Amino acid sequence: MLENKKIVLGITGSIAAYKACLLARLLIKKGAEVQVVMTPAAKEFITPLTLATLTQKPVVSEFFDRRDGSWHSHVSLGLWADAMLVAPASASTIGKMANGIADNMLITTYLSMKAPVFVAPAMDLDMYAHPSTQQNLQRLLSFGNHVIEPGTGFLASTLEGKGRMEEPERIVEALEQYFASQQALSGKKVLITAGPTYEKIDPVRFVGNYSSGKMGFALAEVCSEQGAEVTLVCGPVSLQTSHPAIHRIDVESAAEMYEAATKHFKKADIAILSAAVADFTPQATADKKIKRKGDDMVLRLQPTQDIAAALGAVKRKKQILVGFALETDNELENAVDKMERKNLDLIVLNSLRDKDAGFRVDTNKVTIIDRHHGLTAYDTKSKREVAKDIIEKVVKLKVDS
Repeated sequence: MLENKKIVLGITGSIAAYKACLLARLLIKKGAEVQVVMTPAAKEFITPLTLATLTQKPVVSEFFDRRDGSWHSHVSLGLWADAMLVAPASASTIGKMANGIADNMLITTYLSMKAPVFVAPAMDLDMYAHPSTQQNLQRLLSFGNHVIEPGTGFLASTLEGKGRMEEPERIVEALEQYFASQQALSGKKVLITAGPTYEKIDPVRFVGNYSSGKMGFALAEVCSEQGAEVTLVCGPVSLQTSHPAIHRIDVESAAEMYEAATKHFKKADIAILSAAVADFTPQATADKKIKRKGDDMVLRLQPTQDIAAALGAVKRKKQILVGFALETDNELENAVDKMERKNLDLIVLNSLRDKDAGFRVDTNKVTIIDRHHGLTAYDTKSKREVAKDIIEKVVKLKVDS
């Protein structure tokens, strides 16, 4: 999976820098082309000459060549690479990456990088466990970066604990698994609904909910990165898509979302219904702003069209339909009932009783349930990581079917 891949290997000031030699060698043996970018502190632990010899490429460390003044273009590196791997990644570099502090060549290369970025932390156990480091790592994850968790073992401080950079062989495996996953949905058409719907009362008021669309947009990005052609039907949100394989359709009401979803489901291999569609809509919409009169106002509502039930009713044998259940009580029972009534293949359950899950947050905590009532419960993760877990289940479902 690494054959002919172009890898920028970023090395920072950590005792684990000595492992970068083996890491570079393993990548090259797998067929990758490796360009090393070092921080000034990294050169205190390992020499550029060693790495240049292994990679057959001059090491980039400074913005300018001190001999002839030529400029090392971080922008060009960002366009050249298929992936950037920062290993070892010190606490200092992780903090700079998370906050855009572009004071060395490695960070400017990272900020210019168009390709996926992998980070392999290496530091003492207390530094790794510190809230500031953990917050910075979570921020990198929210940006779409991949963190290769450090191992637990003997550290340079003579202490023992978590913070030891993952072994080079495991890091290479992580990159191989990533590139393999990029083919998992190759050629597949995926329909995703996201965000809220607004049901008009009058020209200035509506019935709606707090959905931000973040979960659906994360799903769209992950699916497109894995080779899928994505149709994203989204309600009123402030989010933007970045992947060119995402075809975005903006709607406002449940009726508009129903029309778009039923139309595009016909050609879809997979549909993931993450939108928080209004269950009710006003029976009548006023043409003009309703003026306040008296002490109360009666608003008559009628049910909206059920998108999940409609798609489940016409689902073909090889189509996969995934729904969401956001519950406040009797969570598991309600989710299983919804899955069965609407002919879903998987349902993603989350509860508003869980901290940092649900609307308007960057994280989620879910349980995925399949048609055989098999449960997989996950810890709280960024919505992008949750999206990866969901797609992993969908891909396995296609393999097993």
